[in-house]
Amino acid sequence: MDKAALRRKLIELRLNLPDRLQRADALQQVMRFWLMERPDTVIGAYWPIKGEFDPLPALHRWKEDGELQGTPQRRRIGLPVIDKQRKTLSFHAWYPGCPMEEDAYGIPKPKDTELLVPTLLFVPCVGYAAGGYRLGYGGGFYDRTLAELTPRPFTVGLGYTNGYVDDFHPEVHDLPLDAILNDNGVVWPV
Repeated sequence: MDKAALRRKLIELRLNLPDRLQRADALQQVMRFWLMERPDTVIGAYWPIKGEFDPLPALHRWKEDGELQGTPQRRRIGLPVIDKQRKTLSFHAWYPGCPMEEDAYGIPKPKDTELLVPTLLFVPCVGYAAGGYRLGYGGGFYDRTLAELTPRPFTVGLGYTNGYVDDFHPEVHDLPLDAILNDNGVVWPV
């Protein structure tokens, strides 16, 4: 399998989805319902690039919902900050309007906000497959980060239905995700 060619193909398909906004709305709903049963108060996510699904509106709503409960919960959202030497990620507090700056790859990251340790981590999927396997951009940042985090957060991939790869063969270093959500619902575990 030529993973580089597959990535390019899947990214191009995602960027050209004629109904991407409708799919994004559907995945926002899936995510919001799925989060209702979770006990987490610190969630790590990502800043969307290359047509990725944007999890931040649903997470901001989740944060606000926690504050409106009968017994208010302080919920926190973290976005990744790259450690260029170790090629891993740490997660820093994000909220709408927080100071941001671009990282080495031109992706916005929180500037000078508190380090967080998420118990739940949403990761973007260029593609995904049975068994909870994710195809990312090939940098290995999430695999290295997850291998080092103790305790390991519950990991959830987010993507659109067209990102499913039927004949994906994971490599030794590929770590399966605990769950995968798409615009049709929960696709892993089945």
